[in-house]
Amino acid sequence: MFKTIEDPADCEVRSVIRFLNAKNVKPAEIHRQLVEIYDENVMTDGMFRKWVRQFNDGRTNVHDEARSRRPSVVNDGLVAKVNEKIRENSRFTIRMLCDEFPQISITVLHEIVTNRLNYRKLCSRWVPKMLTDVHKTK
Repeated sequence: MFKTIEDPADCEVRSVIRFLNAKNVKPAEIHRQLVEIYDENVMTDGMFRKWVRQFNDGRTNVHDEARSRRPSVVNDGLVAKVNEKIRENSRFTIRMLCDEFPQISITVLHEIVTNRLNYRKLCSRWVPKMLTDVHKTK
């Protein structure tokens, strides 16, 4: 009996498929060996056939190809506008910003304020995370 491997990386399984396919091992035998070593749920049968077909067609890369993602609503102009509103009133709340920018969700505004502009809540004011000497004297 072989020792099973828990939670293999997808590229590891694909590398095994590519290796055995290059050695002209039949797909049924490759699949049997994968199930024997990794687990029954290592890869669906359809996905396994897809990868064997792609390697037979000349594919050499075992990693997923980059996919196009949904374009982000956050751009530099929007970040600048949010920053301008914050500088007008440093005692703002995310809700107040949501009223100023109704087309943008609360989570996106929170992400802009905390991650892009690096502000954090201090007492009842939002301040930059990295305080400069000018900020400290204020």
